[in-house]
Amino acid sequence: MLETLNAKQKEAVLHTEGPLMIIAGAGSGKTRVLTTRIKYLLAEKNIFSDRILAVTFTNKAAREMETRIGAKLPWIGTFHHICGRILRRHIHLLSGYSSNYVIYDDADQTAVIKNILRAQGLDENKKITPAKVLQQIGQAKNKMLSPQEYAAGAQYDVQEMIAKIYRQYQDILRQNNAVDFDDMLLLTIELLQKNPEILARYQEQFEYILVDEYQDTNRAQYTLIQLLAAKHQNICVVGDNDQNIYSWRGADITNILNFEQDYPQAKVVLLEQNYRSTANILNAANAVIKNNSLRKEKNLWTEKLGGEKCSFILTGSETEEAVYVADTVERLRARHSLNNFAVFYRINAQSRIFEDVFNKRQIPYRLIGGVRFYARKEVKDILA
Repeated sequence: MLETLNAKQKEAVLHTEGPLMIIAGAGSGKTRVLTTRIKYLLAEKNIFSDRILAVTFTNKAAREMETRIGAKLPWIGTFHHICGRILRRHIHLLSGYSSNYVIYDDADQTAVIKNILRAQGLDENKKITPAKVLQQIGQAKNKMLSPQEYAAGAQYDVQEMIAKIYRQYQDILRQNNAVDFDDMLLLTIELLQKNPEILARYQEQFEYILVDEYQDTNRAQYTLIQLLAAKHQNICVVGDNDQNIYSWRGADITNILNFEQDYPQAKVVLLEQNYRSTANILNAANAVIKNNSLRKEKNLWTEKLGGEKCSFILTGSETEEAVYVADTVERLRARHSLNNFAVFYRINAQSRIFEDVFNKRQIPYRLIGGVRFYARKEVKDILA
């Protein structure tokens, strides 16, 4: 089980008692460490599987971990999955809810907000769009702000209007025995805080807690883990502050930076050996990321010496950038499959210029995680 691990990975697996923070650099084998740690708890320490809580960032990650472990875990999944299970059992203890509650998706939430805006005569107000209102409500919930608390902190007319909409939105959800995804965390926290016997039950049950992508947790997720880990404190968090990319939707980088303050007896293990990239790529990455002010110091290294050097190309416009990328693809495609090329951009709106150039050059491409610009409904409607 441990033979394939390097020294630091093995150290992280074997430290099972007490708080542990694993700072896992990109490509350092963190999933292997997490799955091996769970297998070790099950096989070597004879821990019952229902006493292990493993929280992942996506359902896909949970399925991958179970596949690698080779066993089903009763309590593995995303925060929403875990909270959903707890709420189905106990939400009736909260006023206004029953166990057959429904979960509103994006379309349901938007419909509720549109109805509220229409009733208030704000449906034509460009400053108060359903998307903006839901974004503000989501951010408030990530910070665990109730409608009253959000209203108390409102500084502008728009915020005051959103505060009123937020209150009505929550009233409507409760009237319909409905919750949104953010509510699932907040209501679980409320349930545990108001029912000490339920909290004690889960604190006792979850003897070992593992949290993946800890750098991307928000305040509500942090609070939930703090509650559940309070008794045994066998909490293992895995993350990398250099890979914090979700601050725009409430992720709080201080959760991982302050872990040692929350748990003064915590052990910290750095996974710095990279198995994915060559030395030149890592040297470039280290040189860039070291300029970040809020980070745990580490230095990625690899046994894959050398490698092609990274190029930094500065163009005069986004069109020139797309043309340069297309020129590069055409120059290299005689020797490489198109499957070996990837173009990354920060937001989906940036895909259009690349799509235009690729289409003109007749370079076939596949868009991942989005819809081709010219296949989007609103674009097709305009072109028709």
